Amino acid sequence: MAVAEELEAEYEVVLYIKNPPDRPALERLVGALEDPVEDLVRKDSKFKKLGLDPDDFVGNPEAVIEILLKHKQLLQRPVLVKGRKAIIGRPKARISDFLG
Repeated sequence: MAVAEELEAEYEVVLYIKNPPDRPALERLVGALEDPVEDLVRKDSKFKKLGLDPDDFVGNPEAVIEILLKHKQLLQRPVLVKGRKAIIGRPKARISDFLG
């Protein structure tokens, strides 16, 4: 948010835990994503605890959508959407390039 404020870009914060994206929203996001689809899934301790295999999500939009519908906390963040394009805002330097 700080980068968006510095650039004076308008933005909306989506509280994905309280209001998780539904299937159509995830399908739009996956379709707009400029990054590899598997990058939408956080490979953190929750991911490991669930016994998931990162290779199952490589180039597999349906698997990414399914896991994010079941486990919303695995959604990588921040995700930025501008028009019909979307990126994952990591590293932070990507945000200014995308919004600028």
